[in-house]
Amino acid sequence: MTSENKYGKKIINVALPKGRLGEKVYDIFEASGYPCEEIKEDSRKLIFENEEAAIRYFWVKPSDVAIYVERGAADIGVAGKDILLEYSPDVYELLDLNMGKCRMAVAGPKDFRDNTGRTLRVATKFCNIAMDYYASQCREIDIIKLQGSIELAPILGLSDVIVDIVETGTTLRENNLEVLEEIVPISARLIANKVSFKFKNKEIESIVKKIRRNIKND
Repeated sequence: MTSENKYGKKIINVALPKGRLGEKVYDIFEASGYPCEEIKEDSRKLIFENEEAAIRYFWVKPSDVAIYVERGAADIGVAGKDILLEYSPDVYELLDLNMGKCRMAVAGPKDFRDNTGRTLRVATKFCNIAMDYYASQCREIDIIKLQGSIELAPILGLSDVIVDIVETGTTLRENNLEVLEEIVPISARLIANKVSFKFKNKEIESIVKKIRRNIKND
C-alpha cells in the first residue's frame, strides 16, 4: 500500500475491531472528520478508503488488532486494555476511548475462602494477567488455560477461581459465582505503530486531538 494518495496526503491505515465496539469506534472517527460511507454498506469488501480524508479502514478480529499495529500493517488501531496487558505488544498507547468498559476480575463460588496452605487453581484465558496479579501477592497458583465457558471450571471443580472479563456480572450470578477481587478496569484504547508514529506523527496527532475532543463532548 502506498503511503500517499493522489491528494499528496499521507494515508493512515486504521485497524478496527469487528463487532459492536468497532462500529462505535468508527462512529467516533466519522464524527471526528474521517468518514467512509462504503464501510456501512453490506458487502464482502475488506478495505475501505476515503482518499480525500486520507484514511483507510479495515476490520479485524479484536484480538488481532494489536498484531496488525505492532507489525506495521496498520498505523493505528483500537484494542482492549486486556489485550495490551496480556500480550504486551510493542506499540504506543495513545488514548483511552472510554468505550467497551468492563473489568478484569477474580471470580469464584460465593462461599469461597482461599486456603493459602495449598496452591490456588486458577482457570483463565488471560494467563499472563493472572500470573502477574498473583505474583504481586506472592501467591502460588496453578494456571488452567481455557478458551471458553470459563465459569464452568469452579462449578465442576476444575479450578478454585477464574480470572476473566466481567461486564454486568449476570453470567456469574446465574451460576452462583461472584466477583471476589477486581484486578484492573478495562476499556478500548487507541494504539499506534511506533515507526508510523514517528513518520506520520502530524497526521496521527491530528486524529488523536480530534477524537479526544469528541470523547469529551459525548
